[in-house]
Amino acid sequence: MTVPARIPPCDIVVFGGTGDLAVRKLLPALYLRDLDGQLTEDTRIIAVSRAGLDDVGYRVKISGDLGQFLPAGTRTAGAVESFVRRLHHVTLDVGLDVEEADAWRDLAVALPDPGRTRVFYLACAPSLFGPISSGLHRSGLVTARSRVVLEKPIGHDLASARRINDEVGTVFAEEQIFRIDHYLGKETVQNLLVLRFANALFEPLWHSGSIDHVQITVSESLGVGGRIGYYDGAGALRDMVQNHLLQLLCLVAMEPPAQVQPEAVRDEKLKVLQALRPLRGPEVACATVRGQYTAGLVGNCPVPGYTDELDGRHSDTETFAALKVEVQNWRWAGVPFYLRTGKRLDRHAAEIVVQLRGVPHSVFPEVDDVELVANRLVLRLQPDEGVHLRLVTKVPGPGGLRLREVPLSLSFAQAFADRLPDAYERLLGDVMRGNPTLFMRRDEIEAAWTWVEPILAAWAESDQPPRRYAAGTGGPAAATALIERDGRTWHEENQQ
Repeated sequence: MTVPARIPPCDIVVFGGTGDLAVRKLLPALYLRDLDGQLTEDTRIIAVSRAGLDDVGYRVKISGDLGQFLPAGTRTAGAVESFVRRLHHVTLDVGLDVEEADAWRDLAVALPDPGRTRVFYLACAPSLFGPISSGLHRSGLVTARSRVVLEKPIGHDLASARRINDEVGTVFAEEQIFRIDHYLGKETVQNLLVLRFANALFEPLWHSGSIDHVQITVSESLGVGGRIGYYDGAGALRDMVQNHLLQLLCLVAMEPPAQVQPEAVRDEKLKVLQALRPLRGPEVACATVRGQYTAGLVGNCPVPGYTDELDGRHSDTETFAALKVEVQNWRWAGVPFYLRTGKRLDRHAAEIVVQLRGVPHSVFPEVDDVELVANRLVLRLQPDEGVHLRLVTKVPGPGGLRLREVPLSLSFAQAFADRLPDAYERLLGDVMRGNPTLFMRRDEIEAAWTWVEPILAAWAESDQPPRRYAAGTGGPAAATALIERDGRTWHEENQQ
C-alpha cells in the first residue's frame, strides 16, 4: 500500500477537549495517525475546556481513556506515552468567558508561533461557533494558515445556518472553513467516486435507462442515549437526512467532475441538491414517513421507548424518517431515491443500494418459472465496509439449467489491510493538509436546508403524530408501504 506523506507540523486546538466527541473520536483518530507515523515530532494537540486541568492532569486522563476507544491491538504503552506528550490543556469556559479578552490569554501563550498551521476544531455546541471565532479573532490567534472545523449540525434551519455561516465567515475565509460530515470519510463513500469514474463498467449504466431505483439506508440499533437533550430539539430529519443522507445522495447522483479536485466535486454536489424535486404541503404526506420508537427488544434485551427516556414527557420528535426523493435532471428523470434512517431498529448498518433494471426478455424458456432477479450493486458503509455486485449465474451440475443469484464481493478489510482507518482519521488528515474535497461548502449546507425546511414545516403543521414502531423492528409499517406501493421492497441485510 502507498504510504501518504507526513502531515506538515501544526497546532491542533480542540474546543471541548474533554467532551465525548474529543475523547471518543478525535483523540483516538490522532493517536492512530501518530501510530502510523503521519504526525511530525513537533505537532501539538491543545485541548480547551472548563475542566481546570493542567497538562499533566489532562495527559493522565487521556492515557486512561484512550484504551476504551482504540481498535484491538493498536494500544501500546510506548505509543500512548509518545502520543500524550503532544497533549496540552488550556482552561477556558467558552460558555461564560468567550467574550472576555483576558480569558484567552492562556491560549495565546500556548500558540506562540504564528507561522505554523493552526487547526481550530470546534467540538462544542453550534451556538458557540460564532462567539469562539470572534474570540480567536480578537485575541490575534487567526492567521492566514489557520483553519476551523465545524461539527454538525450547522444550525437547526436555514436562517440559523446562515447566521452561523455569517458569524464564522466574518473571521475565516471560506477556504479556511471545514464543515465536517464523518460519513464522507468512510472508505466506501470515497470509493464510490473511484468505482464510478475509474471503471468503464459502471458509468455507462449510471442513468435512468439502466437503473430502476436507489436506496440509501442508515440504520441504528442504539437509542438517543445521552444526546436526548439535543436530539429532542432536532429529530432524525435534521440530525441525519439534512446532512449525512443528502451528502450520500449527492455522491451517487452527481455528474462526473472534470477532475477530482475540491471545488469541482463540490460544484457537482451542489447541482444535485439544487435539482431535488421540492416536497411541500400535501406532497409531504405522500412522500415521507416519520416514526418514533416505543419499548421493545433489541438483541433480546428490553429497552425503553423514546418518551420513556424523556421521563414520560410527550414529544412528537421523530426518531425515524423515510423519504421518496427525485432528482430532476436528464440523468435521473423518473428514478426514485428512497432514503431511510432511524434509531432502535433491528440492525446497525449503513448502505447504498443501486438497483438496476431487469433484462427486457428472458431467453431461458426452460426456467421461465424462475424470476430473473435484476442485478443489484450494494455499497456497505458499515459494518464490514465493501462492495457487493449481485449477478445471476448457472448452478453447476447436469440435469437441466438452474439459475441462482450470487454475489461478487469486495471486502476492503480483507483486500487491503487488517485495519481500515476510521473516518475521522482521514478527515483530520485532510484538514491538516488543507484538502477540503470531503467537506461541505456553505452553499451546499444552505441548499440542503432550503430543501428540508418545507418538510419540517409540513410535519409541524400536520395533526398526524409520528408513527410508532417497536424498538428492535425495521421501523413503522408506513415506511414499508412507501416503497411497496411502487412495486419495490427495501433491501435487507439477509439479502446481502
